[in-house]
Amino acid sequence: MSMTLADSITEMPVRERVAELGQRVLDGGQISRDEALELAQIENNADIMDLLAWGNRIRERFKGNKIHLCSIVNAKAGACSENCSFCAQSAAYQTESPRYGFVDPEPVAEAMSEAKANDVTAVGLVAAWRGLKEGPMLDEVCDRIREMKENGQSRPDASLGLIESQAVADRLKEAGLSCYGHNLESSRRFFPEHCTTHTFEDRLKTIQFLKNAGIKICSGGIIGMGEAREDRVDLAMQLREIDANVVPINILNPIEGTPLENQKPLPPMEILKTIAVFRFILPRKEIMIAGGRTVNLRDMQSMVFTAGASALMVGNYLTTLNQPVEKDLQMLRDLGLDPDWDNDFADQLADESCGSRCGCDDNATTA
Repeated sequence: MSMTLADSITEMPVRERVAELGQRVLDGGQISRDEALELAQIENNADIMDLLAWGNRIRERFKGNKIHLCSIVNAKAGACSENCSFCAQSAAYQTESPRYGFVDPEPVAEAMSEAKANDVTAVGLVAAWRGLKEGPMLDEVCDRIREMKENGQSRPDASLGLIESQAVADRLKEAGLSCYGHNLESSRRFFPEHCTTHTFEDRLKTIQFLKNAGIKICSGGIIGMGEAREDRVDLAMQLREIDANVVPINILNPIEGTPLENQKPLPPMEILKTIAVFRFILPRKEIMIAGGRTVNLRDMQSMVFTAGASALMVGNYLTTLNQPVEKDLQMLRDLGLDPDWDNDFADQLADESCGSRCGCDDNATTA
């Protein structure tokens, strides 16, 4: 039986407890939900810094110094039928978010070229709508994916909402898609608090269709929406259960006109602690820091890697600005981190071993 936080403080210093759990993960083991909650409840800044240090050790053990960069192109903006309370693109809210239909090939080609010039591994084709069904729009999406793949530069990814049949997922795979972004957003318990037009189970069903088609899964969520620490842990545990390959962590950037416009932001140390807890739970996965990092972390952005992040979304987000890509690349150089992935991404995610990326003898069992 795992100790509670109170027990761990009584029976051993927090620093020793963190080290015990961290060493278990380094040795190829797992931590339980209760143990993850222990880590999430740490309050003292010095103890949080110990937690971050172990998150960094785990990242280096399984990911070496390689950082996966990703960018997105908004292929269809605004007027989305879903009511996600964090999203400026929902038709349910009055925001200043742009609205336009599915883009022509030229803007997508330009995004691919810019990504290659900045060592960005992948470009995600993102659309604001409920999801994809069979029909003319699916045909157009598949055409765009083929064009991106034939471009021969960065890898084409997509995040196109709910998928309601296996046939649609199979079509995307045939078009050349290797990775699909579909965030769970929050825990099963908290999900109805921020979306009622579809369910948590709808998202799990979409992910299963994609996995059946042989498409890698990019799935994470948003922190700072008013959820409890327990919800963040439960999200990470669910992502471990579905075996997501890439795990984006977004930090809420409240947009005027949305129901969450007045949501109090998370303190930077709480954000960094959350990243470290995700690394403890998901030691071999690509943990990507995505939307909201600039406004929420400010001068502490570089500490996401110390906490255990191994991937970064660069370039502008869907409806908000990011810092210049050149500044992100300089940050990585200053930290001695390498954004240049020479090997095939799909192969690397298939075995999810550290392999040549860290140079260690990786004999640990898959977590």
